[in-house]
Amino acid sequence: MIYFMTALAALVLTIQPAMAQSVLRDAETEALLNDMAAPLVEAAGLAPGNVDIVLINDPSINAFVAGGQVVYIHSGLIDAADTANEVQGVIAHELGHITGGHIVRYSEGAGAASNISILSMLLGLGAALAGAGDAAMGVMMAGQRAALGKFLAFSRVQESAADAAGAEFLSTAGISGRGSLAFFGKLQSQAQRYGYNQDADTEFNRTHPLSSQRISRLREAYIVDPAWDNPDDPDLERRFKRVKAKLYGYLSEPKRTLYKYPVTDGSVPARYARAYAFHKNALISEAMAETDALIGLDPNDPYFLELRGQVLLESGRPTEALTPLRQATELSGNNPLIASIFGHALIATEDEANHPEAERVLRTAVGRDRRNPFAWYQLGVVYAAKGDLPRARLASAEQQVMTRRYTEALRSAQFAEAGLEEGTPDWIRAQDISMQARAELERIRDR
Repeated sequence: MIYFMTALAALVLTIQPAMAQSVLRDAETEALLNDMAAPLVEAAGLAPGNVDIVLINDPSINAFVAGGQVVYIHSGLIDAADTANEVQGVIAHELGHITGGHIVRYSEGAGAASNISILSMLLGLGAALAGAGDAAMGVMMAGQRAALGKFLAFSRVQESAADAAGAEFLSTAGISGRGSLAFFGKLQSQAQRYGYNQDADTEFNRTHPLSSQRISRLREAYIVDPAWDNPDDPDLERRFKRVKAKLYGYLSEPKRTLYKYPVTDGSVPARYARAYAFHKNALISEAMAETDALIGLDPNDPYFLELRGQVLLESGRPTEALTPLRQATELSGNNPLIASIFGHALIATEDEANHPEAERVLRTAVGRDRRNPFAWYQLGVVYAAKGDLPRARLASAEQQVMTRRYTEALRSAQFAEAGLEEGTPDWIRAQDISMQARAELERIRDR
């Protein structure tokens, strides 16, 4: 099941200030991105499992890091890429930012630029007080431009360092740089298509090295690398085509999806995309026909079964959705995202006999992935139905603090703490959420 949640976002293939955005969560997509990144994470000398790849719902062709060991990838980048290898090139570059500590060092460039800017303002003020108004304005403008130039030069150095590190990680992992070069070429072509000649711009005004220079340097490094002629991983490429079509079907207007993936196309990616298009158009029979065709190709594919269950559940048939969702949960090794929709289906049957199973499934889901507000909400519903209001409010607090509703989270956590047995894990967790919510509220007030 694909769904949205709140997250952080920023701009093109680099480190940038963050803004509110939404995350797309899907078990199949996350498994693919993690498998694509795994050899690169290892090559970068980072601990396996400690780097998260997060998909942002944004049509622009972007990726970025924003602190910690997290790489954010926009859905538009997945749509623009033709191969998994291209996306691996982007991931390698972003890992270069992480290993280079570029987020931490971001303040160095900003601080140096600020010093120049402040100095120019002081000099300009001195000139103004001396009666040289025009000279004062000139000094301040020159200082601002010098500050901007110093910061942009700092940024270009970081980008070049990330390029070099990314090339090294690809090489160490035995992954060809062909995809990396191809993707940079796409970015260059896109800029030219919109009338922006990157190479005609002066390097002084750019945060990134000029594209032709960047591509040239990377080509020199890649073509001599022993991994250059290594074939792309066929399993990753097959899975990438599935995920790309799945995301397109979920995010695009149905008519666009059906134009890109016509009914004459019987491939797995096309059926995936059309299933979502038909479902969004409330054409349930057509959507079910596509899911049946997919399951006919592989009855034990948990993601095909999950899709069938999702269509049934969201079409108001939760009881029928239980069988495919139970199978999907078991076949996926109790994947927490799949388990959360299964728990939701159990609750949606409105049969209280299903609540004990829903509670077990959802507790397991949040135990393996606490960053799942959807699962916490469903677990709260189960607790409320059985009259366990302290734990219902604790589940609400978990959901609220993740979605940055700190005032509500504080109230819920305090209610939960008052009703839970002192010293228990749930009581301690309620205290933790209270402290986190208070700290965030104080930080917001101090801005």
